[in-house]
Amino acid sequence: MTEIAARQQDSTTREGDIVAALHGRPVVLVGMMGSGKSTIGRRLGARLHMPFLDADHEIEIAHAGLTVSEIFAQHGEPYFRDGEARVIARLLDGGPAVIATGGGAFMREETRDRVRAKAVSIWLKADAEVIMKRVRRRSDRPLLQNADPEGTVNRLLGEREPIYGTADLMILSRDVPHDKIVDECMEALYARL
Repeated sequence: MTEIAARQQDSTTREGDIVAALHGRPVVLVGMMGSGKSTIGRRLGARLHMPFLDADHEIEIAHAGLTVSEIFAQHGEPYFRDGEARVIARLLDGGPAVIATGGGAFMREETRDRVRAKAVSIWLKADAEVIMKRVRRRSDRPLLQNADPEGTVNRLLGEREPIYGTADLMILSRDVPHDKIVDECMEALYARL
């Protein structure tokens, strides 16, 4: 067997071991906007041969195609957070999947409790500089539609990081190839399970 074939065999075995050890539980990615939850989640789902679900996208579908920004604008953040909690509860009951949550979803205690009971959570930790570099290009971040988006990101990091820190695993999200972050998620899941 060639070295490449041996590595692929080992990788396939490891992926199978992780999926078996999950016993049908989803993997839930938490962290700030711009931390890479959707990008990494898609790739992690592909590696584990599990569907990828984006909670924000599922919320938009549940609201007849309104965007998250439009839901915030029309109904306010508390309404959005209530719907988000219901959608995540439904996704957690849907069996094996990789689920990307919105940045504020894990702040709600009932959602954290559900994730803890039904899934394995990974916090993708990104610093303010990385987040700003990634979100500056996009206008679909309702919490950043203000005069001081950097100040908002720093305030949210201060409020949220202690709670994100209660996730089962933490992976540093930084500017490296996405597959490196996915590899680190796989290694952490393998070690944990």
